[in-house]
Amino acid sequence: MRYRAVVSYYGKHYVGWQRQLNGPSVQEALEKALSDTFGTPTQATASGRTDAGVHAEGQVVHFDADTAIPPEKIPFAVNTALPRDISMLSCEPVPDDFNARFSAKRKTYRYNIYVSRHRRPMLEGTHAHIVVPLDLAAMRECADVIEGEHDFKCFEASGSAVKSTVRTVYSVRLEADGDVRGGILSEGTLGIYVTGNGFLYNMVRIIAGTLVYAGQGKLTAANVRRVLETGDRTLAGKTMPPEGLTLVSVEYGE
Repeated sequence: MRYRAVVSYYGKHYVGWQRQLNGPSVQEALEKALSDTFGTPTQATASGRTDAGVHAEGQVVHFDADTAIPPEKIPFAVNTALPRDISMLSCEPVPDDFNARFSAKRKTYRYNIYVSRHRRPMLEGTHAHIVVPLDLAAMRECADVIEGEHDFKCFEASGSAVKSTVRTVYSVRLEADGDVRGGILSEGTLGIYVTGNGFLYNMVRIIAGTLVYAGQGKLTAANVRRVLETGDRTLAGKTMPPEGLTLVSVEYGE
């Protein structure tokens, strides 16, 4: 029987989702736990790769298993074999043609930032630190430009090989919590939520970096339009560090 599970993980100590030779991966840890639970080698397929240091609240995976364990009890059994920074949150049977990767319709990522004159150790593992205040209105203007179907090759890091760099970004949403006056976040946290039908290598981290530049007055909405029109990566913002990025959810169906 095929199962769909939602998995959460803190990615700091992993080379990413996918198995690699240069260090421990989330996939390796999950497949070992599944194999130990079911007593037979079990492979897991995720909705997509997350890179080294990136986190997930709602990664979706599928796996095949012949087990008498009720679906709702599988997370309890698997979690006893997982390290504490990985957890299966839910599990349910699905049709045999379900594929966590190819059946996905849209994904939502969140990029976390905290604005503070000084480091906040409790936020360092899951947020990027920005020292100067951010103009949220300017960031939202640029976010509006990024929404829609575009060729996002200008928001792709080198080292990727994909057939097409055209993607649809359904929404880019900002949620700020802290000292906001006159649209300026001077102290507090900011979540940049990006929902799309798929993402290029480091695309969300580059979108976040571009919006940060806008918030610092380094880019305008007109500049971002030119980035998309020219496809020139050097005109966009920097690639933000991985610890600020979290895969929030994956949606299926129509």
